[in-house]
Amino acid sequence: MALSISRRIVRSFGSLSALGLREYPTVAGRSFQASDLSGRIAGDNLLHAECFSFSKGGPSFLGFRRFSTPILTPDSNGGAFPSDLLSSKTVLTPERTIGLYEDLVVPVTNFHNEDHGLMVLAGDVFDVPIRKDIIHRVVRWQLAKRQQGTHSTKTISEVSGTGRKPWQQKGLGRARHGSLRGPQFRGGATMHGPKPRSHAFKLNKKVRRLGLKIALSARAAEGKYYLTEQLLVFEDLDVPTHKTKNIVNYANQMENTKKLLLVDGGPINEKLKLATQNLHYVNVLPSIGLNVYSILQHDTLVMSRDAVNRIVERMHTPINR
Repeated sequence: MALSISRRIVRSFGSLSALGLREYPTVAGRSFQASDLSGRIAGDNLLHAECFSFSKGGPSFLGFRRFSTPILTPDSNGGAFPSDLLSSKTVLTPERTIGLYEDLVVPVTNFHNEDHGLMVLAGDVFDVPIRKDIIHRVVRWQLAKRQQGTHSTKTISEVSGTGRKPWQQKGLGRARHGSLRGPQFRGGATMHGPKPRSHAFKLNKKVRRLGLKIALSARAAEGKYYLTEQLLVFEDLDVPTHKTKNIVNYANQMENTKKLLLVDGGPINEKLKLATQNLHYVNVLPSIGLNVYSILQHDTLVMSRDAVNRIVERMHTPINR
């Protein structure tokens, strides 16, 4: 009776061969050994298991049920790891929290992808908390400040035409008018139209400086989540010749780069300026001209070592009141 109950239990939980156990002869007085069972469980790399013991007037039976599958790792001895499951791309995971003012260590290269050591980026410039409201205010300030404001319309005194009264005041049943240059007539004046003026408005220097720090921090942080780095540091931006094809080849080597912004420390090299002036997706700026709107327009920012030092020095300079 006990053996028949045990067989039904085993049949409900799965065959013994599926559990990785050999089937013992069903002889009265013979039962599974717990030590042998535990050794097999450990050898199968099981994540979770549960054992049951049954006895009813006869020899005890130890049942085993497996809840999860084995874990296959490259170091396991269960055979070769499937090559089709391995990815050739580098998967970048965030190893830190953005906005903790921690110094960043980045590699320094050049256009030929040569190793030039490492560089430490100041945390209070390249690792500040991201605030979209600050970026929005700075971008609006930039666009308003650069607006020309040369639009103009003519008032009634500026429109050319006669000044006589078109018809008499009363008696004709028509509306009374004193001039044909009014805004209600075709070719007349424009009321309350735009006049040349400045659209710029005031924005505190602290907010403008914070906006540039946030834009640089955003470019430095994007390299943690994408397969391509959004902020590159070069030893210098010197090119051997002024040929445009060299810059095109350098840009093609950078993966997923659509628009490239090159920032140098001092005046732009004449060869680099000639090599990039015919490329609409490559722009060059000195460090003094680096701004938030230009950083947001380009998906990849390349800065020379001198440009990084000058920008950090500018961000650390006290604001004159």
